[in-house]
Amino acid sequence: MFGLGVPEITIIIIAAVVFFFGGEKMADLAKGLGRFTGEFKKGKAEIEKEIEKAKEELKSNEESK
Repeated sequence: MFGLGVPEITIIIIAAVVFFFGGEKMADLAKGLGRFTGEFKKGKAEIEKEIEKAKEELKSNEESK
């Protein structure tokens, strides 16, 4: 795309966000992104735990037969 790589596109996007939202809103956006990331990781860990639990239950049911 016009000879632009991922780093260049990333810098352009960051500059556009700063231009449109301003420096004050950037802190709020970053904080919200951080919260979202944390909640996503928690949800992912819970799902992985449930999958492992289901695998172990299935394995124990197969062994008891």
